Amino acid sequence: MFGFEKLDVWQRAIEFADLVYGVTRSFPSDERFGLTNQMRRAAVSVSSNIAEGSGRISPKDFARFIEIATGSVYEVVSQAFIGRRQGFLSQDQFNELYNSAEHQGKMLSGLRRSLLEA
Repeated sequence: MFGFEKLDVWQRAIEFADLVYGVTRSFPSDERFGLTNQMRRAAVSVSSNIAEGSGRISPKDFARFIEIATGSVYEVVSQAFIGRRQGFLSQDQFNELYNSAEHQGKMLSGLRRSLLEA
């Protein structure tokens, strides 16, 4: 087992990606290479950066990858606003995604803070 698999923040990031994949399934087919792809790539980037960062030697290096993961969460939120405005997401889907992203961001922020204090 890899060390990152034990991290709650990584497990939550996988669930976040699952949620993004789920809500984008109903996006129009002409968005497959547009907003659908961008949201999915950003969501996958969250767990990927946590995993990659966990393999770094120094806590400062790991913290940098957590910063990148946080940026990817923000990217998904911005894209969710667009998806909602375009009618691709219901208000309930948007709220679920927004709340999940907010929780993910808080977890990442806490981890980054603890890494920088190490």
